[in-house]
Amino acid sequence: MTKTLLILRHAKSSWKDTTLADHDRPLNKRGKRDAPRIGRLLRKENLVPDLIISSTARRAHDTVELVVKYSDCDGQVVWASSLYMGGYLAYLNSVRTVEDDVEMLMVVGHNPDLEGLVTALTGLEEAMPTAALARIELPVGRWSDVQEGSEYALINLWRPKEMDD
Repeated sequence: MTKTLLILRHAKSSWKDTTLADHDRPLNKRGKRDAPRIGRLLRKENLVPDLIISSTARRAHDTVELVVKYSDCDGQVVWASSLYMGGYLAYLNSVRTVEDDVEMLMVVGHNPDLEGLVTALTGLEEAMPTAALARIELPVGRWSDVQEGSEYALINLWRPKEMDD
């Protein structure tokens, strides 16, 4: 049995309003363009997640809303405050709590945590710019069995600047 983990960094956010707390920054123009592109990619590649676990930061929330809309995702979205500045282990721990009937899971959040998660799971150091999406195949039957340092297969990594669409 295999599980699919999709790791998505939030789309590009705006620094325009300097009075906003970091947690409250919205997407900028590029972010509002790239998030729908990722949604369409998920639909095209048949990678629409059964469940999304996302940081509560506004830029992550806005990214998820656009990805869901453009991928036609009807899976559940869980908002996890622990993923905002929680380190890569917060993501790994949230993955391990997922119900086993979920086959395809997406986590959405921030760097450097997501790059750390990719490295912890695959042994590879990959750049995850805004709106980058990694696909990792996990040869496990239960999410609770996902282990750091197992060198799972990084199947693909999409970065918006490298995408045709």
